Amino acid sequence: MIKTGIVALLLISGSVCAQSHLDRVSQSKTLTVCTTGDYKPYSYLRADGQYEGIDVSLVESLAQSLGAQVKWVPTSWKMLTQDFLGKQCDIAVGGVSVTLKRQQTAWFAAPLDTDGKIPLVRCADKTRYRSIAQLNKPGVRLIEPAGGTNEAFVHRYLPQANLTLFHDNVTIFQQLVDKKADVMITDASEALYQQKRYPQLCAVNPSKPLEYGEKAWMIPRDDMSWKLYIDQWLHLSKASGEYQQVVGQWLAAAK
Repeated sequence: MIKTGIVALLLISGSVCAQSHLDRVSQSKTLTVCTTGDYKPYSYLRADGQYEGIDVSLVESLAQSLGAQVKWVPTSWKMLTQDFLGKQCDIAVGGVSVTLKRQQTAWFAAPLDTDGKIPLVRCADKTRYRSIAQLNKPGVRLIEPAGGTNEAFVHRYLPQANLTLFHDNVTIFQQLVDKKADVMITDASEALYQQKRYPQLCAVNPSKPLEYGEKAWMIPRDDMSWKLYIDQWLHLSKASGEYQQVVGQWLAAAK
């Protein structure tokens, strides 16, 4: 009986010490969000200092459901996980891909959508760069943002190709247009968005990616209350049509 009481006290003590982010956001009225701000159509930092994009609109709606305001924390793809943990963000958004490496230190909310890695190339070259065999050659000039899952894909599957790391994920597409690089491996969603902005560029086989992927928001590990709330909010957002409306507005804006 005494042993049972001690265990119960320990459980109560542990639950008190480990306050959920759900409670913290509700009480502080502040939702702290890590994002790179360089990945259209998900998250982009405008010249006026304001963020815009699919994930930006959605996370602002999430904050509103809690009566909170968003506090943006800038990061980069290379520093995403480190900043997420060190700066104690409640959530990380902006086209974040689900990976097992990230899963080792954080959790993910329910997937926003499926995605996958495909080549983005000049339209004149779209038949030349369709497969791993065609891409994994020394004469193929790849260009990728430093850090993140695009670079990781190239190191894993295309080690023979000539890789250049580019440190501006906004102007990187112009490098393809200007023929300073041949291929960018990226998510199908980004490739489809960018081909509308750059008529010279084509997304190769977006419905048949070279590698399956998912987009989801990254959240602190071991906080089940927070995860369940975000998952339920996302479920209701999709059921009400809000999610589809936000995505549709952004994709339509790219035309």
